[in-house]
Amino acid sequence: MNRAEMIERLSDTTIVWDMLVIGGGATGVGIAIDAASRGYRVALVEGSDFGKGTSSRSTKLIHGGVRYLQQGHLSLVFEALRERGRLRQNAPHLVSDLELLVPTFGSAERWKYRVGLKLYDLLAGRLNFGASRWLSCDEAQRRIPTLRTERLRGAVLYHDGQFDDARLLIAMARTAAEQGATLANYVSVVRLAKSDAGQINGACVLDHESGREWMVQARVVINATGPFADSVRAFDDPTSRPMIAPSQGIHLVLDRDFLPGDAALLVPKTRDGRLMFAIPWHNATLIGTTDTQVDESDGILLEPKARDDEIDFLLETTAGYLTREPTRPDIRSIFAGIRPLVRSDIVKKTAKLARDHVIRTSTSGLITIAGGKWTTYRHMAEKCVDQAAKLGGLAARGCRTHDLPLHGATDDAPPRAAWRVYGTDAALIGELAAADSALAEMLHPRLSLTAAEVVWAARHEMARTVDDVLARRSRGLLLDASAAIEAAPSVANWLSRELGRDAAWQAEQVRAFTSIAADYSIGNGES
Repeated sequence: MNRAEMIERLSDTTIVWDMLVIGGGATGVGIAIDAASRGYRVALVEGSDFGKGTSSRSTKLIHGGVRYLQQGHLSLVFEALRERGRLRQNAPHLVSDLELLVPTFGSAERWKYRVGLKLYDLLAGRLNFGASRWLSCDEAQRRIPTLRTERLRGAVLYHDGQFDDARLLIAMARTAAEQGATLANYVSVVRLAKSDAGQINGACVLDHESGREWMVQARVVINATGPFADSVRAFDDPTSRPMIAPSQGIHLVLDRDFLPGDAALLVPKTRDGRLMFAIPWHNATLIGTTDTQVDESDGILLEPKARDDEIDFLLETTAGYLTREPTRPDIRSIFAGIRPLVRSDIVKKTAKLARDHVIRTSTSGLITIAGGKWTTYRHMAEKCVDQAAKLGGLAARGCRTHDLPLHGATDDAPPRAAWRVYGTDAALIGELAAADSALAEMLHPRLSLTAAEVVWAARHEMARTVDDVLARRSRGLLLDASAAIEAAPSVANWLSRELGRDAAWQAEQVRAFTSIAADYSIGNGES
C-alpha cells in the first residue's frame, strides 16, 4: 500500500469512479472492501489518518452486545454475534476468544445473568465462541485473582471476542487495496460537486502533503465520516437537520497486575447506566467506558479529551470490584473517543440510544451512513454498497465479503509474540530485522516497538507521522503515554529516512506528537 501510487491514481481526473467514500474509519474502509471486491471502481479519502478518530478508540471487543440483550434488541444482538463469528474466521490473527466474568451478589442476579447469557449463546448458534457457565467464588477468583469477594456469590462466565481495532483497520485498508480500491490518507473533501440538475457527482479534494486541490468525479458519493457526518452533509445542504448525537467514552490503561490472568471483568450496571469492562490487553489492563453527552457548540474534536469526572468515575467503579484500588498515579494512559450515535426525537440520553446503523440518501444523492458498531462493520458495508449501486445505476453484483480473509490472515505463530497482529507480514518484518541489526532494536524498554516495524509502517501501511506510528500502527501511545513520548525522537528519525524528510521535519513531528500525547497522560483531564 503505497501512498504515492494511490495519490497518482486518485488525481487522474479522467476517471469517473463508481463510488467515492469519504472517511477512513471502520465503516468507510469496510465499504471500500465490499465495493472493490464486487468489481466496482472505488476511491476513498480520509482527511487525517486511517482510524484517527473513533475506530482506534474502542473497548477492543468484538461482541454481540450484552447490554443490547438486556434492552431486548435481539435482532441487533443476533446480527452482531453472526458478524463476530465471521470476523474471527476472516481475521484470526487479530480477533481471539476472551473469557469474561460477570460477578453476582444475590440469587436474583445469578439467575438473571445465567439465563440471559444462555440466550446469548443460543443466538450465536454455530458461530459461538464457547458456552457460558456458572462459577463458584473460588473458581471466579482463580480466573481473576484480584477480584473482591465481599458479598460475592459467584460469577457467570461467558465468551466474546477481543481485537486490536487500529491494527484490524490497517489490515482492512490493505485488503481493500488488494481488491483494487484506491485509498489515500491526509486527503480532505473541500466541497461536493453537483451536476446542472443538482445531483452530486463528485468532490473537490485537498492533499494535505502537497497542498494541491483537484476534482474527483464519481457516480455515487458516500459519507462515512462518523462523528463528522453532519459537517459533510452541510456541504450538500447547509440547512440539513443534524443526525448525529455525539457521545464521549473514555478508557484508562493500567499495569497488567491490576488484572492478572487471562479473563476479563464485566460490571453489568454502573451508576451512569452503562456496562464497565476491565480487560487484559497487550500486557496491560484496559478499563472502560463512560457515556458523556458532547456539547456540540464546542465542536467535535479529532483528539477529544477525558474529563476529570470521567476519570474519577472509572477509578471509583473499578475500586469497588478489584482488591487493588487504582489511583491517578497508576494510570499509564487515558484515551477518549466520540461515538457517532444517531439522533432520536424520543430518546434524549445518549446512553439509551440504539446502536443500529442508519443509511440516508439526500435529495441530491449524498449517501450518509451513521451509527452501528465495530463488530457489524461488514454487514453495514454490504447494505450501503447495495444501496449505492442501485442509486448509481451500476450493474448489480452480490456481496463477496462474508468469507473474505483479511490481509495477513493466519493461525500460525509469529516470530515474536507481539507481532501476531501483523499476521503473515510478521515473517517479512522479521526478514527486515534480520538483514539489519539496527532495525531489530527496541525503541523503548517499555514498548514492544522495533525500528523494523516503523520502516514497515512507512513502506507498506502509509504511516506518515510519528502519531500514525505510535498511536495506530503500534499502540504505544494508548498503552504508555510517557514511554511513547520518550520514543518519539527515534520514531521520527526512522520515519524521516523512509519518507525523505529533514531534521526540521523531525523536530516538528516530535513537538506535534508530544502535544497530542500530553492529553493521554494523567493531570490533563478537563473539569
